[in-house]
Amino acid sequence: MKAVIQVVDSAKLSVEGKLISQIGQGLVVFFCVESEDLEENLQFFSKKLANLRIFSDENGKTNLSVKDVGGEILLVSQFTLAGDCAHGNRPSFITAEKPERANELYLKLAKMIETQENVSVKLGVFGAEMKIEQVNDGPFTVLLSK
Repeated sequence: MKAVIQVVDSAKLSVEGKLISQIGQGLVVFFCVESEDLEENLQFFSKKLANLRIFSDENGKTNLSVKDVGGEILLVSQFTLAGDCAHGNRPSFITAEKPERANELYLKLAKMIETQENVSVKLGVFGAEMKIEQVNDGPFTVLLSK
């Protein structure tokens, strides 16, 4: 599993011109499941996403989590994070999980974050061509994998 995590002031996700999800302050998380990933790793991602101290406190230090600031998470399934660019000029996505299982784990992660971590999660549309507008803060972007 891999995630690209970006701190945002706001974000909007649309499909075919229709607004699907939007958040204010929080995180945009692009999440990828690969074929050999274990479901038990969802617990790690849930806790980490909710508790990563990547928001600034009153002194400008990164001491606060999305939970601390009352923020939201826009969780977007992103199989292209599995892209291997080591050979040739076209990425290989051979390690990406099959869509059915990837979507199942994506939805489980969202539910876990909401129920166990008490952080609001908005979703993209699995497998759809999405347009995402976001106002990055910082910018502050981190990679998370397990």
